[in-house]
Amino acid sequence: MESRSEIRVRYAESDQMGVAYHANYLIWCEVGRTDFIRELGMTYAEMERQGVMLAVADAHVRFHASARYDDRVRIVTRLTGVRSRMVTFAYEILRLTDVGAESDRLASATTTLVSLDASGRPAALPQAIRTLLDCGRSPVAA
Repeated sequence: MESRSEIRVRYAESDQMGVAYHANYLIWCEVGRTDFIRELGMTYAEMERQGVMLAVADAHVRFHASARYDDRVRIVTRLTGVRSRMVTFAYEILRLTDVGAESDRLASATTTLVSLDASGRPAALPQAIRTLLDCGRSPVAA
């Protein structure tokens, strides 16, 4: 399974030359991740109400090209790993053409998130949430 989210690079996300600031790519990954979870049938807010917080423990971004102000961007998100306390997502961030076709790969990224309880300590994912996430995991993932 993969989730596809689209955004348009806002003026506030770019520098004076119109190039998107690099930290925004991690924000765009979060957009993709929360949309992915929503498409599985649960919102991130519902996870939190159930006492589960997912904190980013590791993030890697490889930049291939620059996003620019007003570009249409697609975030393709895949869940690549589910363990008792961790989940790993992979992302491709792509520029879209005026007709919505994917053109340039802007970045590829991964994030690993750790499940925390309400006190902020690592905790096993509840079985129902782990089962839900397992349904969305990429079959080629480890």
